[in-house]
Amino acid sequence: MVAGAVAVALVAGSGVAWAVVANGARDGETAAVVPAHASGPDGTVISYGKADAPNTVAVYEDMRCPFCEKFETALGPTLTALADQGKLKIDFHMAAFLDKGLGGKGSKTALAALGAALNESPQKFKQYHDVLYRAQPKQETTDTYGSTATLLELADKVDGLRTPEFNKAVKEGTYLPWTQQVADAFYKSDVTGTPTVKVNGTRINVIGPDREAIPVADFTAQLDAALK
Repeated sequence: MVAGAVAVALVAGSGVAWAVVANGARDGETAAVVPAHASGPDGTVISYGKADAPNTVAVYEDMRCPFCEKFETALGPTLTALADQGKLKIDFHMAAFLDKGLGGKGSKTALAALGAALNESPQKFKQYHDVLYRAQPKQETTDTYGSTATLLELADKVDGLRTPEFNKAVKEGTYLPWTQQVADAFYKSDVTGTPTVKVNGTRINVIGPDREAIPVADFTAQLDAALK
């Protein structure tokens, strides 16, 4: 998906729609509660892996982005395995521009629920993040993740995630103000679309000309060339 400070190109079915996207902070916003384990400026980055890993892979995503789902389903396990081996850490930079482009609130509501998972642990965040991408609706215009009931139901797939604190945070939207900070940080970056993946600052391709995730072998070759 392509995001911009002014407009977003959205593919819905066989057509292309354009939606105006506003950015920047809004007056009168509630002060953000930042989840435990958040990192980066103002807690807007979510890191998975060892902090002292020799490589950093920055991943820019929107939870409603269908191309992000393709990337995560096909190539995400490769990154996760390398992070678990200590070879790299993954820094997630999340966007929420598709809510404005498609209507609804699923990007932010899902991100707020992910914030509640991050507050439990980075591992719970990663597991829940993967569950949500696997369960992403086939039509991006379907605002499935606008429902906290659905998000809580999917959280049952992550062992130990449904703590009283997690449930309360999701139901009450504790981390919704934080999602605006995270989205603002995305807009201030040099990234114009999702998914975007950078290895030690160098962008690599993850979606091919056929609009599908590239083969794992091609992805691995790019990683091998970029990793220290």
